Amino acid sequence: MNILLKKARVIDPTSTHHNTVVDIQINNGIITKIADSIEHTDNTTIVVEKEDLHVSQGWFDSSVCFGEPGFEERENIQHGLDVAAKSGFTQVAIEPNNNPITDNQTIVNFIKHKSFGATTEVFPIGTLTVNAQGTDLAELYDMQNAGAIAFGDYKKDITSSNVLKIALQYVQDFDGLVIAYSSDNQIQGKGVANEGIESTKLGLKGIPCLAEEIQVARNLFLLEYTGGKLHIPTISTIKSIELIKDAKKKGLAVTCSVAVHHLTLTDERLNEFDTRFKVLPPLRDEATRQALINAVIDGTIDCITSEHNPLDIEHKKLEFDKASFGTIGLESAFTALNTVLPVEVIVDKLTKARVLFQLPTVQIKEGEKANLSLFVTTGENTFTKTNILSKSHNSAFLNFNMKGKVLGCINNNLITLNKE
Repeated sequence: MNILLKKARVIDPTSTHHNTVVDIQINNGIITKIADSIEHTDNTTIVVEKEDLHVSQGWFDSSVCFGEPGFEERENIQHGLDVAAKSGFTQVAIEPNNNPITDNQTIVNFIKHKSFGATTEVFPIGTLTVNAQGTDLAELYDMQNAGAIAFGDYKKDITSSNVLKIALQYVQDFDGLVIAYSSDNQIQGKGVANEGIESTKLGLKGIPCLAEEIQVARNLFLLEYTGGKLHIPTISTIKSIELIKDAKKKGLAVTCSVAVHHLTLTDERLNEFDTRFKVLPPLRDEATRQALINAVIDGTIDCITSEHNPLDIEHKKLEFDKASFGTIGLESAFTALNTVLPVEVIVDKLTKARVLFQLPTVQIKEGEKANLSLFVTTGENTFTKTNILSKSHNSAFLNFNMKGKVLGCINNNLITLNKE
């Protein structure tokens, strides 16, 4: 396959072409030429030419749910990967949010096999414990050999400090990465929204910031004791930022992510009891949102995830207390972030996780594999139902004012583009 990108602005600080406008020739999945102008004579060449066209290293999302196996009505792997590609993501890490759950190498192999032939590559995350029950460690070494890139019980805190301690010690034998979702189950209780002014006004059970912070502190203490590597996903409080910043100063191998919706939305959106805004961790207040943005910019927060979690109508169109937590987010990730962050910061945080999860890095230069995201940074629009690509429609960003547009991506000698 031959592809020619015309007048594309390169966003890649590792490339000599960073922030320049060039033509990029791609032949059989390899970048063969980068120049001010390239003419094409081959009628089979796919030409991508768009005003304000930007190209960056392919984006990687560290937390995506597709449901399959078990919950294909929400989203299956094949369709989910098409959504990811059209959303600009060349690689995604799939959470163990399925049934049977990803706690053994057989399910890892199944997920990898289902992704063959797609533009977007899949990297399974295995559970840390058997059936994500928090009691016994799962087949971590076998899963890593099969292709799992990290281990964590999705949206479940490891209640037992000893289990997490043993896990952090055990994975060091094969350089594994532990993911520790952090929220004290007993403090969280039956809470459904951020404990604060908005939840009080609405009469909703609150989830205090303390629920997250006390477990972040515990998990960091364990990491300091055991060594190893720890990733804390989707942090959402000011104190969590401070704790992780201090841990990094101590030299601990800790990284963290934040969800797009925590950077762009607040708990004021709950005023109509719309369950699309029921997420976990819950949406916080404006001061916290600003603190999270600052932590992204100063590097305390390592990467940003869409936290894409499709849910069917039976789990979302319910009373607020009964509805499930979660929102889809792939198709709205870049354009939502583009309203609150500089483009170079967005690209950095959408590609940084590749390093954290020890995946091969990519670069925009001649001779390299073409692993590229294509997007436009200008133009304002409103995110509507027609912009939803997922099988599930539980988007917290409906009617949200966006900026820019994702055109698609190039990877694995394939190109996936959105329809105009």
